[in-house]
Amino acid sequence: MDGCGEGSGTNRMMMEKLSLACDRLLSHLQLACCPSHCASPLQGKDLLIHSLLDPELKALRLTGHHGDISAMVFGTGRDPLLLCSASADYVIVWDIRLCYRRTREGVVASGTVIGTLLGKVVHLSFCPCDERVAACSGDKVYILNSKIEDVLSVLAGHLGPLTAAEFCPWNKDILVSISEDRTFKVWGLKTEEILYQSAILSASPLLSVLFLEKSRQLVTGSADGQVWSFTLPEDHRCHLVTKLDLHKVQQRHQRHLDTVVPQTGGVIGITPDPVETAKPVLRICAYHRRLPDIDHGQQSDNSWVWMGSSDGLYLVDLGTSELQMTLLFRDHPNVSITMAGSWAMSQGLDNSMIFVVTSLFEALLSVLEVRLLGSGSVDDLCQHLEGISVMPSAPLMAESPLTAELKKKDPKPPTKTGSDKCGVKEQPLVFHTQVKSSGYTQSPRMTMFSPKTNVQKKTPGPTKTNKKIGCLFSDYPGDTAAPSVPHTNLSTVKTPTPVCCFQYSGDGKQILCGLGDRSVLLYKSSLTGSPAVYTGHDKPVSSVDWSHSRQWWLSASEDRTLRIWPTGSPEPAVTMGGDEKFSKPIRGAQFYYLDKFLLLASGPSLHLYLYHLDNTRDDIKRYRQRSTIKLTRCLETKSGTDITAVSAINDFYSYIVLVCGADRSIQVLDMNTGTVASQLPDAHSRAVHHITQNKGSMFCSQTSDSYNLFLTSAVTDGVKLWDLRTLRCVRRYENHLNRCHPCTAAFSPCGRFIASGSEDNCAYVYDVRSSSYLHKLQRHSDTILNVTFNPATPEVQEEMLDLI
Repeated sequence: MDGCGEGSGTNRMMMEKLSLACDRLLSHLQLACCPSHCASPLQGKDLLIHSLLDPELKALRLTGHHGDISAMVFGTGRDPLLLCSASADYVIVWDIRLCYRRTREGVVASGTVIGTLLGKVVHLSFCPCDERVAACSGDKVYILNSKIEDVLSVLAGHLGPLTAAEFCPWNKDILVSISEDRTFKVWGLKTEEILYQSAILSASPLLSVLFLEKSRQLVTGSADGQVWSFTLPEDHRCHLVTKLDLHKVQQRHQRHLDTVVPQTGGVIGITPDPVETAKPVLRICAYHRRLPDIDHGQQSDNSWVWMGSSDGLYLVDLGTSELQMTLLFRDHPNVSITMAGSWAMSQGLDNSMIFVVTSLFEALLSVLEVRLLGSGSVDDLCQHLEGISVMPSAPLMAESPLTAELKKKDPKPPTKTGSDKCGVKEQPLVFHTQVKSSGYTQSPRMTMFSPKTNVQKKTPGPTKTNKKIGCLFSDYPGDTAAPSVPHTNLSTVKTPTPVCCFQYSGDGKQILCGLGDRSVLLYKSSLTGSPAVYTGHDKPVSSVDWSHSRQWWLSASEDRTLRIWPTGSPEPAVTMGGDEKFSKPIRGAQFYYLDKFLLLASGPSLHLYLYHLDNTRDDIKRYRQRSTIKLTRCLETKSGTDITAVSAINDFYSYIVLVCGADRSIQVLDMNTGTVASQLPDAHSRAVHHITQNKGSMFCSQTSDSYNLFLTSAVTDGVKLWDLRTLRCVRRYENHLNRCHPCTAAFSPCGRFIASGSEDNCAYVYDVRSSSYLHKLQRHSDTILNVTFNPATPEVQEEMLDLI
């Protein structure tokens, strides 16, 4: 065996520290590496240990096996550092420090035999405390004592040969095994029983398995490039959190690079793959980033994992299902291997990773070191982009659309008539507001008088002032658990009618429901009593919104009209739109900039209106509308695509408006300048049908950075959590079912939880910091389309597709 080091390229992203020409093919063998050493077979039966910290130190050769070595692994501890190797005859544990000392003394180094004649062992793993070793041979897992020769237990249950088995890092009595039968099993080592057995996950065998300790998740990958992430709770009932295809994720990553790199001027040595090849997930390893200054909790959840495939390395964020970096062999000609057969991975020092890789078709072995600091990854490129925030960082410009004001017309002086001279004023013939109806059209009363009897005196209750004060000073509980207990169930109408939209008022006392039967219902938040019914639209109501002052609310419909209603009035103060106003239906409408503007989207245009509302009417000239509306600015999307969803904050002054297009893009509009500040193409695999921002509540305070988070929903693509400052997805939620209906999502007022509708007749409540759901709100009979949180109390409201 000949060794050669890579003398140059210290500034490269992926550096080859060691290259070995072996005497035989080592593909599909489990190799071993740790931050300080790496191990490889020598002449089939011996072990060769290389020091990574001291390249000048002579390699350590260990002998003891009589058959060809098929698997090896380092222990989890550093003192002493243990190495376990296996062949068909023996399973041996070596103390590396003791072996170095005996070699220096001229004594043959030896290990401890812990297993004999177990067959061909394809995978080895130590428990977290290095007391036990799991050896996979055939369709069985042998649990061995790491100090003496003792078979503690034998686990059998798979229908095909095993490929790997790993101990649970937070529970040493739990082991997970994967097999060529395309399933994984969770074993209880105390009882030697199967605690959980998965269904068949793929058409190809499962090859790799990994535990993520912080998120308590189990990750497994298959030979066809599929990756699954499951929760592993205390009851061992695993739930699917994330599923991704490595090839599709790479294609999406390449499209994102094509848009980011031209904006930043960066260069990444990645060329498109002309041939579509299979990407087997040969090995998975967690990557714990050591970032010194983190002001946002979403970046420190350690959900990044390295995946070794046949064509290179992939750094994937399981929290977002996004590819962070791709290191392919064809883009690094300094690496001697062009196609990988097996991988061994270990986290090094200073954000570095150590990889041992063997060639698939050649007798070659390489030791690679990857450093990510200043590497030119997507995150590094995004750091050069100008930061965008919901909170204004500059005063309004003089030419800003937000400085527009509505000029009121001066009232004309009254003209004098002949009747004015004689002191007699003309009055309307009938005063409808002062004269009661004569009652000619009513049915005659049969009972003239019926006295009230048994009248009880009412005890004086709390005054309205006390109620208001109590409501204003009752803060939203910031440390409460997510809602999980059903409180009220209400049927809105007798016939099945979809609830298209609904929203709480800012004080949490009232709730608006826009229905598919063209009406709007106004309920009390307790959902008691009969609702107020508002009609007038000719098609289903698509959106409703409360003003910040709660004196007005608006409704938009598929009939291309928008109506603004005074609170408590049966007639709208403003009716705008129609076929002559908007050529396409209104996809989003709301009050904006502390009720100064109206914001609505129709087709590819975003309209900004100034308005003055006056709900007084002349009893004679009732057709005359005294309210005034003026178009201030009309902004078009860059690509000219239709707008599918829009969001802006009205509770405080903010220049940012988020717009989603039918081309799957998200555009950030700066209304201070009236331009598109940033654009993110291909945000989802489908067009975004819902977007909402973390708007908080008047009853709860959050940090200013929290308001930069927003959610998007798309059919078949789950819910994504984004950070506006980097315009990067920081979390993805896809436990709920969303295949055809436009299910929405919502933030809790405290910003700690997210709720989403689902097509399995349930509403899902997620923790913002984790991709797995907390609660599954059931007891529904149809698809949950809309969800929202009460801004005053920890309650979540869900609306079904068909309410009966």
